[in-house]
Amino acid sequence: MKTLKKRRRVQVIVLAVVALALSTGLIGYAMRDGINFFRSPSQVIAEPPLPTEVFRIGGLVEEGSIVRGQGETVHFVVTDGGESVPVAFTGVLPDLFSENQGMVGTGSYVNGVFEATEILAKHDETYMPKEVVDALKEQGVYKETGGS
Repeated sequence: MKTLKKRRRVQVIVLAVVALALSTGLIGYAMRDGINFFRSPSQVIAEPPLPTEVFRIGGLVEEGSIVRGQGETVHFVVTDGGESVPVAFTGVLPDLFSENQGMVGTGSYVNGVFEATEILAKHDETYMPKEVVDALKEQGVYKETGGS
């Protein structure tokens, strides 16, 4: 009698472990496209990611770097004060997008150019994403503003 109870208990525990491992694997597989890592321009130049990898890049838009081409494609350069990365974006830029302002872009680094699929700009005169602030502080470029 004891061995039957013990066997059932072991079977239930093994089944629970297998179910937990399977569900964890399925959740990870489902989320693989939804996770985008942040990189500063210095990190992108130091260790260029694969062209198939989608990630976020952030920094300041360099002064005088915005070039509006034919159609909707816009080229500009994003910097963290240490390194600069050229960016190409096809689409409509946010209204608050401008030179010397913070931005975060989502896309891929292909042939030395970050091909952005989405561009986010600051939403007021004092806000900048935490990742961008940290990258700029690391390079010694970030200046505190007197805003709240």
